[in-house]
Amino acid sequence: MLHHVQLACPPGSEAALRDFYAGVLGFAELEKPPALAARGGCWFRGHGIELHLGVEPEFAPAKKAHPGLLVAGLDACAGRLRDAGYPVHFDDGFPGMRRFYSEDCHGNRLEFLEPIA
Repeated sequence: MLHHVQLACPPGSEAALRDFYAGVLGFAELEKPPALAARGGCWFRGHGIELHLGVEPEFAPAKKAHPGLLVAGLDACAGRLRDAGYPVHFDDGFPGMRRFYSEDCHGNRLEFLEPIA
């Protein structure tokens, strides 16, 4: 069973992470344990997944590797991302699913999926 997915972020980017993951996507921020909080980054939970954003001093965004987030209301999710200035690229290559790709505030690739009714 999967507990969480971790993505990387640059040092000092917590405000941007909160704006994106909580503000745009509606994730709830989780309080990091004190021993881990000193390392920076943020943890979030929503859409049935927990995401940990961990600081990498020489950060480079994940352009291929990505979490696949199962959401209800794919079009509304795409609209929120577009309205906030993030790219939305629909792809019909996954049978039984509607999906699109976007990226977070630091360029990490994200996939959003919804089963076709």
